[in-house]
Amino acid sequence: MTYDDYLDGKPAVVTAALTGGIHGKEASPHLPETPAEIAADAAACEAAGASVLHLHARRENGERAFSTERFQAVADAVRDATDDAILQHSTGGTAAPAALRAEPLRTDPPPEMASLDMGPLNRGRRLTSENTRDTVDGLHAEMRERGIKPELEVFNDGHLNEALRIVDDLAEPPYLTLILGPGTLTPPSPRNLQHLVDQLPAGAEFNTLGFGRHQLPLTTHALLLGGHVRVGLEDNLYLRAGERATNEALVERAVRVADEVGRPVATPAEARDLLGL
Repeated sequence: MTYDDYLDGKPAVVTAALTGGIHGKEASPHLPETPAEIAADAAACEAAGASVLHLHARRENGERAFSTERFQAVADAVRDATDDAILQHSTGGTAAPAALRAEPLRTDPPPEMASLDMGPLNRGRRLTSENTRDTVDGLHAEMRERGIKPELEVFNDGHLNEALRIVDDLAEPPYLTLILGPGTLTPPSPRNLQHLVDQLPAGAEFNTLGFGRHQLPLTTHALLLGGHVRVGLEDNLYLRAGERATNEALVERAVRVADEVGRPVATPAEARDLLGL
């Protein structure tokens, strides 16, 4: 979690966020929606160096789905297509009733990891996610019951306060994703990422997510701070201005950057060891 970790060559965990719940193929023809499409991208990203696969499910019409049944279909397809990648299900709740949020945790087997949004946020003009403490604590309790490692999603400084509220209840090491972007997220800049990292508890592992054109500079900065990185079409649709990305290409670039700055990319087994799975 420090510059010394970078100097020591600590392996970097690469997470691939394959498809979110907001935009679909209208935003990019490369964004996977069906279980088969998601599984194909998952296999390509694992081969390129991703050890964690952040998963959402979609209905047949491409809209976001929360049901256990739809997540089961995606998880089964991804497991069949990959060798040893870590599955991380999303419990994020933009415009979703709290009652649906635990559904992705109830697949058989359960995912090894799941995201846990640490507070309310706004995205766009009409999309909001409430994430009350009751919702957060309820999801956390079910993750603990099912043996699922929570990935604490920190969208701003207030969310970091909320994460610190439950850190003592987490299995070691706590794992936080620092998210920078528009709306009520932390404004994207290296200075603000450094500020968040400086406030993390000793022993925590952190992941970094930058939306859009901020993905490359902020994940690169995170690598120099001993952190881990998340890339993928959920967060960023372009490799560079005017050039559409694929999930595989974004992972390949993250792996190249990690190699250039002296951070070996973690295998799934190494990622499990680093994250306490």
